[in-house]
Amino acid sequence: MAEELFAPLTHPFVLRGLLIAWLLGVACGVIGCFLLLRRLVLIADSFGHALLPGIGLAYLWLGPGHSGLYLGAAIAGLLTALISGLLQHVTRLPEDAAFAALFVLCFAVGLIILQQAMTPTDLLHYLFGDILASTMDDVWRTWAVASAVVLALCLWYRPLLLEAFDATFLRACGGRPLLVHLGVLFAVVATIVTALQAVGLVLALGWFVLPAAAAYLCCDRWSSMLLMAGLIGGMAASAGLLASWWLDWPSGPCMVAALGAVCLSCMVGGRHGLRARWRSARHDADESGTRCERT
Repeated sequence: MAEELFAPLTHPFVLRGLLIAWLLGVACGVIGCFLLLRRLVLIADSFGHALLPGIGLAYLWLGPGHSGLYLGAAIAGLLTALISGLLQHVTRLPEDAAFAALFVLCFAVGLIILQQAMTPTDLLHYLFGDILASTMDDVWRTWAVASAVVLALCLWYRPLLLEAFDATFLRACGGRPLLVHLGVLFAVVATIVTALQAVGLVLALGWFVLPAAAAYLCCDRWSSMLLMAGLIGGMAASAGLLASWWLDWPSGPCMVAALGAVCLSCMVGGRHGLRARWRSARHDADESGTRCERT
């Protein structure tokens, strides 16, 4: 039993996958907290689909090499983030409408470009991911992105906090909410591009929203929510990867399912979950009944 339990840890490619899962879980969980409070969690999904034109063009022009595809995806995502942020601040178009318009346009253009590729099936692992096929270059790339996200959070903690809760107050204090907002969007793009190898475009949204939602249901303080979201993201993703090995299931869906299981448990038993609300309602009903009897 012990040999079967620790058998995955004897394979280098599994260890690389666990390290990537931990780093991406921490980075996506932290960024997801900002998206959750700003009610912009679906932006991650929009960016994921907006990368398709860049991947398709890079595939047609540069071939199937990983470096070219990552570069094309990054350029497409950064342009989408820049244009959508400017549209929201310059025009009367709401932020969700700007992202929706660009998402639909980029997705349509991406499908047309992929249709022109002679072997589009080679791009399936970018849609659904294969973390066990990661190389050391993927590990270093993930480490660099995750470290940059955590470092940026430490350096610009106060502007990010004010922009998440009250962008108007940040502007009144002399801050620049647009630059802070664009910085968050660029961080989302960087982590999604890095997660292409791990979970692909389709399941990347789960790494942002599920750890943040679980932490939101269990914490009352902003710093505690960030810390808990990062820990949940890293630990649950790593556990899901190990479960996929033992059960012989796809790694990407298993990691997202593990994150979802933690989120569901927090929905039920968290500090602000269903059980806590039920206890509060029952306590209020008992107090109301006691006051009526005294009256």
